[in-house]
Amino acid sequence: MSIIGFQEKEIIDIPYLPTMKFRTQIPAERSGVAISHQHPILCLGSCFAEHIGMRLKQFKFPVLVNPFGIIYNPVSIVEGMEKVLSGNDFTENNLFENHGLWHSYAHHGKFSHPNKLTALENMNRSLAEVRLFIEKTNRLILTLGTANVFVLKENNTVVANCHKMPGHIFDRRRLSVEEVAVPIISILQKLKAKTPDLEVVVTVSPVRHLRDGLVENQRSKATLVLGLESVCQALSFVHYFPSYEIMLDDLRDYRFYENDLSHPNEMAIDYIWEYFENAFFNEKTKTLSQQVAQVVAAAEHRAFHPASTAHQAFLRKQIAVIEKLEEAHLGLDFTKEKGLFEKGLLP
Repeated sequence: MSIIGFQEKEIIDIPYLPTMKFRTQIPAERSGVAISHQHPILCLGSCFAEHIGMRLKQFKFPVLVNPFGIIYNPVSIVEGMEKVLSGNDFTENNLFENHGLWHSYAHHGKFSHPNKLTALENMNRSLAEVRLFIEKTNRLILTLGTANVFVLKENNTVVANCHKMPGHIFDRRRLSVEEVAVPIISILQKLKAKTPDLEVVVTVSPVRHLRDGLVENQRSKATLVLGLESVCQALSFVHYFPSYEIMLDDLRDYRFYENDLSHPNEMAIDYIWEYFENAFFNEKTKTLSQQVAQVVAAAEHRAFHPASTAHQAFLRKQIAVIEKLEEAHLGLDFTKEKGLFEKGLLP
């Protein structure tokens, strides 16, 4: 049959096969170490450690995050853990005053306080907490932010935070690969001897330190990458997670950054978190995390008609779900969520 001089031809459906690639996607790889709700987890390091730690806490993993506050350089992180293992508390000699606050060079500014004794009490309370937690910890997540450090001239010690002290009292330099690797290997060996089933995940923070300049930031990150490579080669229980590489080479676009063009935004963190889940969670852990997330999301729901039959049934259903999860998985704590649901029930 023909129409206006054209012959009808058979139409062959050929699938579209794109040949061009516009991003270098890092393959998802299963790690040799598992992380589950039965593993107490200690997160140490930069603000990216806070992101991972808060996600784990949100999904009801037993986790302690940064007992000394956010710390970026590996030397200060190691010295903090040495303090934990030493059994010695901080003393007034470890504190100094600046701009009306008492600080410690070993701590983040969140521990600083106008009252000297209060600052000291808060620091030692957190120290006691991590000492108790580390007795049962068998998973450690260590995130390094920078190899650039400030060294206090008067005693040649690396500080975790300058606390806005005058710049002339510090020397600034970049650690060598060896200075990154050796202290970490030493402290991890001590922790492994204390907890034989300890497994460690190390990563370089994807947060860019733009104050150092683009070139110096890259040199700093490269030092950390090479330092952690040495750690992984020396210790079989240490596993590298490529959060920095995912951000730099896979996402590779300013739309995945906050307005400061330095910190990953929520979308980027979600994306990296998916890689983290696929690397360290088995299917059972993923399923439980999803169930927990549903309960947490339900607790955040605000009803337009709280007295309605439908909402009251919703509340009772969520309480039943919580009780079932708590019975099946000892250690899960839904105290906050259960309290919110019970509060909404009518007598």
